[in-house]
Amino acid sequence: MNNPREIPTVSQLTMKIKNMFENNPSLQDCWVRGEISNFTHHSKGHMYFTLKDPNSRIKAIMFAGNNRYLKFIPKEGMKVIVHGYVSVFERDGAYQLYVDDMQPEGLGSLFLALQQLKDKLQREGLFDAVHKKPLPAFPRVVGVITSPTGAAVRDIITTIRRRFPAADVLLHPVIVQGPAAPASVAEAIQAMNELGEADVLIVGRGGGSFEELWAFNEEIVVRAIHASTIPIISAVGHETDTTLADFAADVRAATPTAAAELAVPHIAELRRHVDLLQSALQKNLLDSVKEGRKRLDRLENSTVFTRPTHRLNQWRQVVDNLEDRLQLALTRLASQQNRRLSQLEARLAQVSPVERARRMEQQLVYAVERLTRAAASAVTREENRFERLLDKLDAYSPLNVMRRGYSLTYTSGKQNLIRTVRDVNPGDQVLVRVRDGWLDCQVWGLEEENTDDGNQGNNRPSARAEF
Repeated sequence: MNNPREIPTVSQLTMKIKNMFENNPSLQDCWVRGEISNFTHHSKGHMYFTLKDPNSRIKAIMFAGNNRYLKFIPKEGMKVIVHGYVSVFERDGAYQLYVDDMQPEGLGSLFLALQQLKDKLQREGLFDAVHKKPLPAFPRVVGVITSPTGAAVRDIITTIRRRFPAADVLLHPVIVQGPAAPASVAEAIQAMNELGEADVLIVGRGGGSFEELWAFNEEIVVRAIHASTIPIISAVGHETDTTLADFAADVRAATPTAAAELAVPHIAELRRHVDLLQSALQKNLLDSVKEGRKRLDRLENSTVFTRPTHRLNQWRQVVDNLEDRLQLALTRLASQQNRRLSQLEARLAQVSPVERARRMEQQLVYAVERLTRAAASAVTREENRFERLLDKLDAYSPLNVMRRGYSLTYTSGKQNLIRTVRDVNPGDQVLVRVRDGWLDCQVWGLEEENTDDGNQGNNRPSARAEF
């Protein structure tokens, strides 16, 4: 059995299963087709239901923040396609589908294809803000790509003429619905770019169903809008309708009328703005004139014009003062430079090679004299010391001692000096050194005596030698 501390609790096991679901990418972004059953729309807005097919079922929930955008009301028994992710509801330990989008099965295939195309184009960067072009402030020609018979073109032309009559409208009629519509719209955008007359393009149509607006979800139209060098305003459908053309366009308008309002400025607003600028310009000019007159009056009353020589005399006095100060400064500077020159000459004389050689020669003479005196003194001291050592050496010389009657006794062969009676035996041959020669002797007897170092004799007879 495992260690009880290693056995997970129910909560830990449930959390581990939940993590397995959440770490599986295919379960965190999935589409599911099924039939709605046990549908409950909670008072807080959340939708609880079961999604089933003939062989299985899964609990599902769609929170109010997501289902409020639905364009239909889900009902019991309705077949739908949903998008969401799978996770575990920890309290019940049951896995369920968390739905964030739902479409009826009839439209679900189209919606799924739309979502996949949107993801593809978005990964390619066709919707990025960096590609958005600014709209011209005062367009000369507004190009309109739409159906020539719909209400949208009338609204656009009427709005442009009312707001900015100076702009011309260049209409390129296209098919906006049906199988031929995508190619028609894309070719019109390309043709308007090749013509190069329009400063801005309005592409769109009036409102319609999801299927009727499908032409503006086609890839060919989206890529044509992205490739356009002329800024494009998309005006597809009404305010609640959104197509892929809206994401690719430089600016999206809620309606064709709003697109025309974005394309051109309002002439009345421009006139008001010009009037404000004119009033501000006039005020600034009048203020400048008034300020100039005040300055002119001050100049006319200034001493420059009333007493022109007064200021000239003041400047003359200033010049005189400056000349005096300059002369004094030059005198002080010359004096300082002379003193510095003298100091430098003195320093140069001190560091001159000739002067240094003379000083070094004098120092050498002094050093030789000191060395001579020191050497003579050292020789004298050493001679005195040598004499004293000679006296001591002569005093301690064995020859000098022997002159006073002493002698030295050696063993036969003059190898060892005999210092005690223990160094010889009776009958040994010895040599005795006296002051003027050697004596060849033989020991007849031995007699040991007490000495000062405390050694005791052994009553042997004293040594006697025969010459």
